[in-house]
Amino acid sequence: MKRILAAIDFSDATPGVLKAARRISSAFEAQLTLIHVVEPEPSYTAYGFTPDEFPAMHAFQEEARRRAQRRLDEVVESLDPGAGGVSGVIAEGSPLHCMLEHVENNEVDLVIVGSHGHGALASLLLGSVAEGMVRKALVPTLVVPAKPNSEGD
Repeated sequence: MKRILAAIDFSDATPGVLKAARRISSAFEAQLTLIHVVEPEPSYTAYGFTPDEFPAMHAFQEEARRRAQRRLDEVVESLDPGAGGVSGVIAEGSPLHCMLEHVENNEVDLVIVGSHGHGALASLLLGSVAEGMVRKALVPTLVVPAKPNSEGD
């Protein structure tokens, strides 16, 4: 195992994902890449508008991207790089699609994602990035629960 991709969204699932990712990447001396996906800027072209007609939305999107990059950089800097190293990448689009694309284009060996535990109904209605990765990724995907049980570490 040479390359591990860990998805972080800065939610309550992130600490567990980071902990698992560091343990596994250290054990295998693998390169760890943290990915954070920013939702794409809304498109109003179906209504006959252009992005230039909504400058505030474009400015908001740019600020969201800058903040995400800053937070990701802070997380990367806070981690011990280990033998394989740690890097971060910001992607823009559907989280599932961006992660699948990164896996395919970067020869990733393992994906680590967090589960928010919203339940079966929410997953059915809203979909789940973790569930999508388990079903569609061509490499193993480890799903880390947001609130692990209190038994041993």
